[in-house]
Amino acid sequence: MTNLLRDSLLGQLDIAWALTSYHLEGLTTEDCLRRPGRVGLHVHRGEDGLWLAEWPEHEGYDLGPASVAWLTWHLGFWWSMVHNHSFGDASLTREQVRWPGTADEVRAWVARCHADWRAEVERLTDEDLRSTERTRWPLQGKPFGDIVAWVNLELMKNAAEIGYARFVLAVAPTNGTGV
Repeated sequence: MTNLLRDSLLGQLDIAWALTSYHLEGLTTEDCLRRPGRVGLHVHRGEDGLWLAEWPEHEGYDLGPASVAWLTWHLGFWWSMVHNHSFGDASLTREQVRWPGTADEVRAWVARCHADWRAEVERLTDEDLRSTERTRWPLQGKPFGDIVAWVNLELMKNAAEIGYARFVLAVAPTNGTGV
């Protein structure tokens, strides 16, 4: 049976994943933890030794540029959330999602998110994608195909943000502040 909608969405996912993989390749933990500006969203090690991500109260430009660590946390955060809320028990919260702590662990985490999501989407029919049954986060009342399309867009956006941050960091002074 042909599933044109699903196959089109998977093709978009493949393109977004290729760009994401490109920007994650060769990423170091030092790159992740360097800050591209004197302010910006970042991660911090909590008292329990696990990495916590800052959460913005607004989305104004005065927040400054996010670190690659934060950008990769955000990518893993939303992908973990949408997977859990679409195919799991919908129990995962933002506060439970921690940054892994190293670039190698980031690559492994994001690759797992991709593999798990792709495997689930591959099982769907076009009828499943038109249904709202799985649509719980971040939108409600929309066809599930809209959620799959949102994942593709969000992944491409995060890949572009990570890539841009890597370009900035590649030529920035390394005086410890990133600026």
